Amino acid sequence: MIPKPPPKLINRGVRAKILSEYSAKGRSMARLKSEDKRNSILSAAIEVFAERGLAAPTAAITAVAGVAEGTLFTYFRTKDKLVNALYGEIKLELADAMMSGFPRKTSVRHRLQHVWNRYVEWGIAHEKQHKVLRQMMVWEGLTDEAKAAGSAPFVEIDTMAQDAIAQRLVKDLPRPFVAATMSTLADTAIDFARQDPKRAGVYQVSGFEMFWAGISRRT
Repeated sequence: MIPKPPPKLINRGVRAKILSEYSAKGRSMARLKSEDKRNSILSAAIEVFAERGLAAPTAAITAVAGVAEGTLFTYFRTKDKLVNALYGEIKLELADAMMSGFPRKTSVRHRLQHVWNRYVEWGIAHEKQHKVLRQMMVWEGLTDEAKAAGSAPFVEIDTMAQDAIAQRLVKDLPRPFVAATMSTLADTAIDFARQDPKRAGVYQVSGFEMFWAGISRRT
């Protein structure tokens, strides 16, 4: 009977490399799981805040997310940090909707109408996110850092407003006033569109015409 050769020993360097690769894969899977859990908490927060307001307890959020309450604080040290993080996520989603296909080389009116239309359409299609965002906009716990991060994706809109004022296309009004007026009219159009879907297009167009008539120097 021919004796079997002894098993080959794995070179230490090769063994270390294999262990390193498995370890990296494990860390990658852990990161994916962690990201999934974080997103589940944020999604649950939207559901709860839309129904119960920002004062809703974290226990209600973890119940919807299907995680232990302590898990929430592993990802967000406080409830305020959770709300600020959620604000950033919603603003990024909104920016993606509003700035996609932004017509940079067209007239100010055309660019502004693009922004208006995309916002109204997003608000109608994402009722819960829109409702939560409106609550956050008047929430006293919103940090300056979160506000700055939330505004960053919309820098082209601010530049457009400055150019329009410089070219005397629109009235020289404080930009925060113009932004607040636009937001209020757009939110009103969204509310009426939800109540009367068949006339959604009428509210969308009429709302913009009212806004433009109020800020433009010439119609």
